Amino acid sequence: MAVLRLVEATWREVHELRDGRIVAILPVGATEAHGPHLPLSTDNIIAEAMATAGGDLLSTQGRDVLILPVLGYTAAPFASGFSGTVTVSPETVTSLVADIAASLAERGVETLAIANAHLDPANLASLYAAAERVGATGAVRFVFPDLTRKPWALRLTEEFLSGACHAGQYEGSIVAAERPDLFRTDIAASLPPNPSSLSDAIRGGRHTFEESGGPEAYFGDPAAATAEEGRRTIEILGGILAEAVLGE
Repeated sequence: MAVLRLVEATWREVHELRDGRIVAILPVGATEAHGPHLPLSTDNIIAEAMATAGGDLLSTQGRDVLILPVLGYTAAPFASGFSGTVTVSPETVTSLVADIAASLAERGVETLAIANAHLDPANLASLYAAAERVGATGAVRFVFPDLTRKPWALRLTEEFLSGACHAGQYEGSIVAAERPDLFRTDIAASLPPNPSSLSDAIRGGRHTFEESGGPEAYFGDPAAATAEEGRRTIEILGGILAEAVLGE
């Protein structure tokens, strides 16, 4: 079956997919600080890698796949104190995702799957709100495997599970695999590990990276990132997305 990137396809090519089993994948990232060594687009890179890997798997299971442009402006209040971060309201994200779902449904898309790599609590809440709004209409299946929850989280790396995983080994490895030209390896090599857990900080009522023990907007071990680990993680992320679509 076909895997098309929506913005690279013609309308006729998309029209030919109208068989009632189309899966549209929306990569959701952010434009926010990721330490002094990774680009502001890190979450976008991860989300697009997840979408591509998941789409390839779904195509082998008889599904036509549309990979949508990445949603790169989302709610990012944890990083709002750092230059370059762009944050929008959760309500804006919810409305935009719901509107995208409604438009896709009118074009014969059966399922909208979210490949989300941005784990700010405000963004996660906006996606859950979108799922509720879209689900109430019944126009399209809304699939959102939340990587912060079981069973999906348990498949990811030790650093991810520790909660100290923003711009560290986990995310850095994926960028090293996908966009090595954007990974500042010399800077990463000079950064000491930061074991502060974002998940613990969130549970403790913290609201920013600075409050959470990340004065340079990174958590985890940037120097330990490898492209090999990144490729393995992308494969896992793609499997999570495909399984979530096929299992619901």
